[in-house]
Amino acid sequence: MIEEVILVDESDKPIGTMEKLEAHEKGLLHRAFSVFIFNSKGELLLQQRALSKYHSAGLWTNTCCSHPRPNEDTLDAANRRLIEEMGLKCTLNYKTHFIYKTIFDNSLTEHEYDYVYFGNCSNEPQINKNEVENYVWQHPDKIKEEIKTQPEKFTSWFKIAMEKLYH
Repeated sequence: MIEEVILVDESDKPIGTMEKLEAHEKGLLHRAFSVFIFNSKGELLLQQRALSKYHSAGLWTNTCCSHPRPNEDTLDAANRRLIEEMGLKCTLNYKTHFIYKTIFDNSLTEHEYDYVYFGNCSNEPQINKNEVENYVWQHPDKIKEEIKTQPEKFTSWFKIAMEKLYH
């Protein structure tokens, strides 16, 4: 199945669709989402991206992230991917959005209009090993400290989101 992303302008107005890898090769702005799941202790569920990912492989990031499909609501896509990647279901609430652009060593570019959703769940995830290498529950204060001392361990969008959410 060919995965397509929704191309958008800077006000999130859809302007077309494109195959996902091509959008990353051309660095075109497209819609995305990031999910942050917290447990009853206030810890954030982090995932380590699978080592087979074509960018940011093995880096730590928020609970789950991806792109909505053409004609798919962003919240519906976030719920779908949370199940597909982490085996979790919970109520997600919109928190904020931001635009970022990161060029990777392999010449791919993430240029995303990223919706951020929060949810609460204390269930242990059932990770999809094609997507996720590992996971850990960690308090946001500890994560912020690790981002300061070891920024290379984390994805670019996660560092931006954490700065935005916990400035």
